[in-house]
Amino acid sequence: MSETVWFADIAGLSEPDFLQKFGRLIQAVGIGDRAAERALVAVKVHFGEKGNTAYVRPSFIRPVVDAVKAAGGIPFVTDCNTLYVGSRGHSAHHLMTAHDHGFTPEAVGAPIIIADGLRGDNAISVPIKGEILDHAHIGADIVKADGLISVSHFKGHELSGFGGTLKNLGMGSAGRMGKLAQHSSVSPRVRTKTCTGCGDCTLTCAADAIEVNETASINPETCIGCGQCILTCPTGSIQIVWNESTQSFQKKMSEYCLGVMAGKEKTSFFFNVITSVTPECDCYGFSNPFIVPDIGITASADPVAVDQASVDLVNAAPGIEGTALKDGLAPGGDKFRGVYPQIDWSIQLSHAEKLGLGSRDYSLKEVG
Repeated sequence: MSETVWFADIAGLSEPDFLQKFGRLIQAVGIGDRAAERALVAVKVHFGEKGNTAYVRPSFIRPVVDAVKAAGGIPFVTDCNTLYVGSRGHSAHHLMTAHDHGFTPEAVGAPIIIADGLRGDNAISVPIKGEILDHAHIGADIVKADGLISVSHFKGHELSGFGGTLKNLGMGSAGRMGKLAQHSSVSPRVRTKTCTGCGDCTLTCAADAIEVNETASINPETCIGCGQCILTCPTGSIQIVWNESTQSFQKKMSEYCLGVMAGKEKTSFFFNVITSVTPECDCYGFSNPFIVPDIGITASADPVAVDQASVDLVNAAPGIEGTALKDGLAPGGDKFRGVYPQIDWSIQLSHAEKLGLGSRDYSLKEVG
């Protein structure tokens, strides 16, 4: 069945005109039909790592928030903490980073809430029927919300080829344990050369899986994979084992979307902002040159269709020379394979479709 994906083309538009066109897109898709009176609606965004400049700006979040309010809903703007240590590793730093990047209640018109709590462990285990996983650890406030609107920056990604709605939902809505489960199939490792044996990690290990003699050691048999020790270690000596294949990572990410969408199938909507298309994720503290010109915004009630349409639009665009894009520069060339030739980005789409999350078959409806 062909799903509708709306598209607002921004070629040649300045920002005021672009925002006006985005407003017309929001009106056309009818967010109000999915935001009931007094419903708590999570507006899932990515606030951008400190130093990154490509994340979706707050000015594009405000119109979405206002549309939810107009329908009688109660929106909040949200994300979950990162697994790695950075400017968004716990909610104290995360909220300050969001503030520094312009995401304030005054700017977006709604409260800013970190959905998985202070240290990323306020998550709910949601049962799912995946090919690999049977449950997903999702940020509690996203699970408890009545509705969900995802506003994703569509760009490249070093593990999934590209990151769009499925990435924003599956990885971005996961608590710390969920992020670790997607990235790794083994417990974290201790870098003994830098470990001082301070014992801070043992104080936050809920499973008593860490012992400290001269240095710390983690028992893989009792480790539950919560990732708290990674954040706690003052010397950064406890590290993620990035051992998952890109195929397994993409499948797990899509399966996590099942947990995010559970109970919200009729109260969710998805936007991909296809501007500042960088080769890497916004989790990096920098932004490399864009690989294609700015394209526009796609929107759909189908998370698979909106990502498929977005990747098709990127591939149809001319590539920009002198960037990380080495192959596929001509219109029609595979831009994300041109950056990451070893990654088959279609796995996340085909697996999500297999899981029943949506359809790769879509019809594009342009909003003037």
